[in-house]
Amino acid sequence: MGGGCAMTSLDLARASLRDVPAYAPDASSCSVDLRDNINLFGTPPSALAAVRATEPRSLTEYPDVAGRALTGALAGQLGLCASEIVTGCGSDDVLDAAFRAVAEPGAVLAHPSPSFSMVPVFARLNGLAPVAVPLMADGAANADAMLATSARIIYLCSPNNPTGTVTAAEVVRRIVRESSAIVILDGAYAEFAPELEDLLSEAPALERLLVVRTFSKAWGLAGLRVGYAVGSAALVQAVQKSRGPYKLNAVAERAAVTALSQDGEWMRRHATEAVECRERTVSALHSLGLSPLDSRGNFVCVPVPDARLVAEQLAVRGVAVRAFSGLPVYGDVLRVGMAPWPVVEQFVRALREVLA
Repeated sequence: MGGGCAMTSLDLARASLRDVPAYAPDASSCSVDLRDNINLFGTPPSALAAVRATEPRSLTEYPDVAGRALTGALAGQLGLCASEIVTGCGSDDVLDAAFRAVAEPGAVLAHPSPSFSMVPVFARLNGLAPVAVPLMADGAANADAMLATSARIIYLCSPNNPTGTVTAAEVVRRIVRESSAIVILDGAYAEFAPELEDLLSEAPALERLLVVRTFSKAWGLAGLRVGYAVGSAALVQAVQKSRGPYKLNAVAERAAVTALSQDGEWMRRHATEAVECRERTVSALHSLGLSPLDSRGNFVCVPVPDARLVAEQLAVRGVAVRAFSGLPVYGDVLRVGMAPWPVVEQFVRALREVLA
């Protein structure tokens, strides 16, 4: 006996779910994989030691219902109250819960375009109506157009994924001030742009602003799925209720708490290295006659004609990057995550061959 599992012809999903795309990134066997914007500079050493020292009872017992060890550690480091912080299974879990917490089905969620591809998906999964607002020519969010949507939720991402461009803090404040929307600022890549004004400590006082962060990028813990958000106590309480219990497993929480207390210098050093590599990559792309965007993340986004074909040719040469076609404002682009320079240099050499 054996063989593949038969697919049923029954359509058991709810009607509004049927045309929502599933997240299914292509697998890659390339020796150089620069697709995911994760930390390719190593693992935070103290966090790794904490994972290895995990006691068996941490596996057999339920974790803390609300990740209180991590919220406490974050509160101490940020100078906030624990009631102003909510954690989750990655920042995408926090975003999903926040959308569900503050908007009734049918409400409008405005988001930049291009931006994080899962935002309109999460919106639709929660019965919301996503409205895409093209970025401005400089890559910042278009505040006037966002405000004109009269959305219940306005999502912003700075540095933005996949462009790496930024929206100034004062623009975020203006949107909060001039709308009645819940404004959600995704700062997944903020650690790679320490020169930018940070709204984390200000978010609770702004009441309708939720700032979302992750341990997946600069902190190098993508496999453990740890995210968090900061906002007013009332907003955080709503997200916590929507999120549900036990979203942060015990091993992940211990690693994140340990990283915060002991691996901060490691994180900052490798974030700086990623930025230096990014600038070196930008120079190399200019030398190839290309015009990369002004990225402040741990990746470079560069417009390239027929980007998907170029990505396929790079894959033949053992290098995987992310290709996007027909993006608003930018057209076809390649997004290239950063790694130690000898690794990224292989991408540069391969791209030079493809473009020759």
